[in-house]
Amino acid sequence: MGSGETAPTMVSVHRELVARLRPVKAVLLDTPYGFQENVAEISARAQTYFERSVGLQVDVPPGLRGFGEIGADGEAGGDVGLAAVRGADWVFAGPGSPSYALAQWRDGPVGEALADHARTGRAALVFASAAACTLGAYALPVYEIYKSGTRPHWLDGLDVLGRLGLKVAMIPHYDNAEGGTHDTRYCYLGERRLRVLERELPDDAAVLGLDEHTAALVDVGRDAVEVRGRGVMTVRRRGESVVVPSGGSVSLTELRALVRGEVARPAARPRDEDAEPAAPQATLRDTVVGCEERFETGLRERDAEALVRAVLDIDAAVAEWAGDTEEDEGGTDWARDVMRSLIVRLGQTADRGLSDPRDVLEPVVEPLIGVRAELRRTGCFALADTVRHALQTIGVEVRDTPDGSHWRPDA
Repeated sequence: MGSGETAPTMVSVHRELVARLRPVKAVLLDTPYGFQENVAEISARAQTYFERSVGLQVDVPPGLRGFGEIGADGEAGGDVGLAAVRGADWVFAGPGSPSYALAQWRDGPVGEALADHARTGRAALVFASAAACTLGAYALPVYEIYKSGTRPHWLDGLDVLGRLGLKVAMIPHYDNAEGGTHDTRYCYLGERRLRVLERELPDDAAVLGLDEHTAALVDVGRDAVEVRGRGVMTVRRRGESVVVPSGGSVSLTELRALVRGEVARPAARPRDEDAEPAAPQATLRDTVVGCEERFETGLRERDAEALVRAVLDIDAAVAEWAGDTEEDEGGTDWARDVMRSLIVRLGQTADRGLSDPRDVLEPVVEPLIGVRAELRRTGCFALADTVRHALQTIGVEVRDTPDGSHWRPDA
């Protein structure tokens, strides 16, 4: 998965996998974020998500956080955790640091267990975001490059996908757009740095990219790779890209050939030729931005109900996305900040009032405008000016034109 592994956007994908596989022993690897102080909180949110949204009970094996686990159970705990991984039929890993996860898994028993699962098909590997970066022969140390300014380079990956004949660098968050004014595609690398890294890949390797909130389901037994979610799967070699859209599929054999550069295009097959493509589910950012736009429209149209509904819809979206373990820009903290700002503006609007000032003033102002017009007609200009000044004191501007006198509330 490219991202959104514990978001509402991926619920249908998880449910499809669970319905296909009917896992009995599901485990969640906390290793990629094992160095974080809130590791237990992240795990608990993910477990709640899978239980409530997918109907799957997921356990967290002990002793697998690596050297970030202070006060761990030690070697015995690690043995128990490893046994849980080897005995599982569904293994999930998601957010965190690719380089930290690799430091714990590569050349170790957990990495071997994951490779065995990929080779034998005993368990489904559901890897997303940071964990997905580790699956290829080449792994991206995204935080070191993007946050710390380290020279762009590849790490040796787990090469789990190599067991399937795919020599790739796996890049999630492929269509990321958080940078706004600067390029953060390709998991925050941008085009310039990706070109540099591409030159370091051997001729028989390629970049395999997954857009955010998008999944590639690899079924070795059926020789099929199916794409689900909002975006596309991309195979990129030397700057040239081939994409498989959501709802489409290629055979695993074709994907191997694409990676090696043996074919230029796959025989991409839509899942159902006659079916209308499903509208992609909105992300939390999409929902919040839409609510902000509705709030602005409500202000312009002086629609109190629309203002309140926009705020309440953000609150509902935050609750729906509470289980999301990703902490990137556009998450629940950001959504709450937006909601608070709209609540402040709602209070300011309530203080000023939403009614059109003309509707409030018209019953008083129109008769006075009529009196003033009569005074001007009869030459009583001093009294007419007195009426004008009186109207100005209550915030009414009067303009005299050849067509008569017109008024409006002061801005």
